Amino acid sequence: MGYLNLDKKKTTTTAKELNVLLADYHLYYQKLRNFHWNVVGNNFFELHVKFEEMYEDAKLKVDEIAERILTLRFQPSGNFTDYLKISNIKESSEETKDLEMVKILLDDHGKLLKQMRKVVENADDADDEGTIDMIGGFIGHIEKISWMLDAWMMKAGDNHPEA
Repeated sequence: MGYLNLDKKKTTTTAKELNVLLADYHLYYQKLRNFHWNVVGNNFFELHVKFEEMYEDAKLKVDEIAERILTLRFQPSGNFTDYLKISNIKESSEETKDLEMVKILLDDHGKLLKQMRKVVENADDADDEGTIDMIGGFIGHIEKISWMLDAWMMKAGDNHPEA
């Protein structure tokens, strides 16, 4: 890894945590597709469009994470069997109601943020500014989408006190 000026031993943990984040994003992406396809009711038009916007973004993030792992000269995981074992994100039923979908996504955002911060911590220990920069942008994006979904939930009538 001479051209990156990074210590391979130090980036091993970063790559491992990036693979967990890759698994998280794959399950998150599929959950968004599931919700996009199966949302019904009064909130259909708003959520159908929003979920599509979100899964298109997640699809791009999946590729960026895998390519970062490759840049660090490690192998990205590519099997759903592996993703299901290591992901912090769990699958959701097709029968999930619209408001519950948003609650689930907000919970998943917390899991994504926790994993991203773990990646940043490990990348910082390895002096890996490229990974830190990439994940920092992901964090800002998920935080903004979380704020928007939370604000939408308040409009939808769910007054919840958590921040």
